[in-house]
Amino acid sequence: MGVGFLIGVIGVAILGHAAYSTIQYRSLLKILEEEFSRPPLNVVVELILGLAFSMFAALSVPGKFLSVLPDSEENRIVSLPDNLDFMVFNHRGKVFPPEMDMKLKL
Repeated sequence: MGVGFLIGVIGVAILGHAAYSTIQYRSLLKILEEEFSRPPLNVVVELILGLAFSMFAALSVPGKFLSVLPDSEENRIVSLPDNLDFMVFNHRGKVFPPEMDMKLKL
């Protein structure tokens, strides 16, 4: 486990605490018979902090991105598979005319 994973766990825990705090705040407002307009400022700060931690973890934990080389021989299909039973070349697209005149009418 790396540091990014630990930061992600902390971010999810902060988001969970913010949700629990909002539920508690709403139940307190129901007892006091007041209208819920928005969550308190400390919950909004927790949400922003938890979002930042979670996004950092989501971008750092998976690893480095590798480039795809377009000229690589590994990307080419050398031959068709031996079993052609599951390859379907007939589809509903042949019903449409080959050239459709699609002009905008103003």
